[in-house]
Amino acid sequence: MDQDVVQRVKSDPNYQKLKETRSKFGWTLTWAMMIVYYGFTLLVAFNKEFMGSRIGDGVMTWGIPLGLFVIVFTVVITGIYVRRANRDYDELSDAIKAKVGA
Repeated sequence: MDQDVVQRVKSDPNYQKLKETRSKFGWTLTWAMMIVYYGFTLLVAFNKEFMGSRIGDGVMTWGIPLGLFVIVFTVVITGIYVRRANRDYDELSDAIKAKVGA
């Protein structure tokens, strides 16, 4: 890629906004996922009694719905990121391409 184009992209205010907002939002979702995942893992490691205790009179333990929650949470935050990327980040990317002419 031509260094002139690279410099024009880097100096574009839309690029700076895109880089900052995408990074901040990505790290927020990353931390949310880490809290949920490692929270579940720590429960399995250090509170086996709770994770193995039955819900009501049935055979299901607390580990099953909590594990399902981790999976569903992952899908949901992925959907949130994709929706925001399609709505906000694509507009900024298109504005950068139009201004730079690349």
